[in-house]
Amino acid sequence: MKVRTRFPHEVRRVEHEWIPMRDGCRLSARLWLPAGAQSAPVPALLEAIPYRKRDGTRLRDEPMHHWFAGHGYAAVRLDVRGSGDSEGLLLDEYSEVELHDICDVLAWIARQPWCDGKLGMMGKSWGGFNALQVAAMRPPELCAVLSVCASDDRYADDVHYMGGCLLVENVTWAAVMFTLGAQPPDPELRDDWRSAWLERLASEPSFAETWLRHQRRDAYWKRGSVCEDYAAIRCPVFAVGGWADAYSNAVPRLLASLDVPTRGLIGPWAHLYPHDGVPGPAIGFLQEALRWWDLHLKGVSGVLDDEPAYRVWMQAGETPRAHYTTRAGRWVGERTWPSARIEPEPWSLGRGTLTAGGGSGGAQEAECLDLCSPQSTGLAAGSWCAFGLRGEMPRDQREDDAKSLVFDSAPLEESFEILGAPALTLTLTSDRPLAFVVARLNDVAPDGSSTRVTYGVLNLTHRDGHEQPQALEPGRQYTVRLELNDVAHSFASGHRLRLALSNSYWPIVWPSPEPVRLGVYPAASGLTLPVRPPAAEDADLRPFDPPESGPPAPHTDIDPGVIERTITRDVTNGEVTLTITMDLVDGEPACTRLDEIGLEHGHGMRERFTIVDGDPLSARVDLRHVVVLRRGAWGVHLETRTRVSADEQELHLETELEAWEGAQRSGAPSFTRSWRRSLARDGI
Repeated sequence: MKVRTRFPHEVRRVEHEWIPMRDGCRLSARLWLPAGAQSAPVPALLEAIPYRKRDGTRLRDEPMHHWFAGHGYAAVRLDVRGSGDSEGLLLDEYSEVELHDICDVLAWIARQPWCDGKLGMMGKSWGGFNALQVAAMRPPELCAVLSVCASDDRYADDVHYMGGCLLVENVTWAAVMFTLGAQPPDPELRDDWRSAWLERLASEPSFAETWLRHQRRDAYWKRGSVCEDYAAIRCPVFAVGGWADAYSNAVPRLLASLDVPTRGLIGPWAHLYPHDGVPGPAIGFLQEALRWWDLHLKGVSGVLDDEPAYRVWMQAGETPRAHYTTRAGRWVGERTWPSARIEPEPWSLGRGTLTAGGGSGGAQEAECLDLCSPQSTGLAAGSWCAFGLRGEMPRDQREDDAKSLVFDSAPLEESFEILGAPALTLTLTSDRPLAFVVARLNDVAPDGSSTRVTYGVLNLTHRDGHEQPQALEPGRQYTVRLELNDVAHSFASGHRLRLALSNSYWPIVWPSPEPVRLGVYPAASGLTLPVRPPAAEDADLRPFDPPESGPPAPHTDIDPGVIERTITRDVTNGEVTLTITMDLVDGEPACTRLDEIGLEHGHGMRERFTIVDGDPLSARVDLRHVVVLRRGAWGVHLETRTRVSADEQELHLETELEAWEGAQRSGAPSFTRSWRRSLARDGI
């Protein structure tokens, strides 16, 4: 990463600026302004997220927003209502209040003497979501959007549900948000920090409870899902994702569905901005963003001429690892998306076989294969969403393959590539009314190692849609369609394709209430792959610039952050536990001192996922988060605990919060709160 210290414009920073809302609430923002903007106004860029600009994302924000300001843009980083140093309460993600607040903020920025009235919104994850949602509201000041690692569909393609199945990440992310929302404003910025903190502690909702009350695609999820009306977005959109991230599917959907100038980019990266991209190669993303803003906010012509609409990293097969520094591959591009060049290629299933072309693949027409996976299937899956940390990526899949129903191709005589979403048609039966199926497409090397290329899951009660689940009739034959996640992958000659089916995937998906046996009819099933023919013009693509950033925020790491992932098996009772520990030192969070503001900040966590093979009701999740904020004699400590379990009828959610005031945590907590909720299972 090249760190720039000299720019075309000197940069003036504003640590804290109040922005008034229509209801009198004030939101806090940090500003980076090009020197001279007061007399020569410039366009502005807004990022609005709840992750605490003063401390939580300071190390990420400073070099990025300084870089934009140095290139002639006012950069504004907003704490959304109820987060960080802003007033009010944060009660849910992407609320109507939040979106209207952002419209007020855009209008406020446009009125400032340093702004020329032209604005763009950018953000990763939360900020990418609300940028799209605000664009659909059409505020007149918003001229373009850059959305990174986000989704157009809050139900089917977010942290909550996948294919109608409950993602365990629904609960783990809720615990993160619960912990973030319970932290106070900085007393250096707000004299009322303590009363605001106590109000947050008393009013903080259980995000998991809210999300678990909506297990089907209802009005709650439709609101804010821009896929409900793509035509509402009338400004240009640049959508960015990474294959190691969980949100790459939205990029091709937006390209295919929006009727505005649109650009798509997917690299090998995890849930990160691409200039920080891991796995690499990282790219000069800020330069790409600058070209986008120069075109749509400054009217600079020629900066994106003759660029493909969709540019992706075509990943090559390599030895599967839990962490990659870089992923082998190359950049490819498609002029339009969907691309007429992509050819759907059918593959047929047989008894353990996968064969290119139609037909039965050697299976008897009425042959039925049993599928009953152990509950621990999925331990090789890695994280649902990788953040570039060690141990997150899918490991060698042979452990999970051995617990699955697999269909292998013969060794490939020639290499070929896919780009898009593989689709699987399955004819099957179930012996229980509630069940799901998981499909993994793997790349099997000559040495037998198995790399997960992509996967998909389908709650079979959602076979006809996510709005009105219908229980299965045991023994009845159904034909269902399952779309796997979009991917770009090159299969090498000599390698084999493997389709692996399971009906458990822990701890990615919450298990069915009863052990399930599926019957799969391979002769009546089939796989379709989106084959991408070679394109000579890929060699002529403009190379990306090397990654750059502005000067980093001065800081001192007090304790080394450590990430540990362990799997333990109790051979006496068959219990298997995955434990993830992050940034905890003797049970307390590892801390970083933010030198400019004299604040020590730390957030550590431990997650445990436990299940017993043969007993889906044994599944449980135990989450612990610990936070410290400290400056001299002032400080606060937080600890939150979340536990989730289930019986056949209900999900059981327990949440606990303890808070201490003071530089050191000692004695009884200053504030405690706990509750338990039981929520009916709705087809999951």
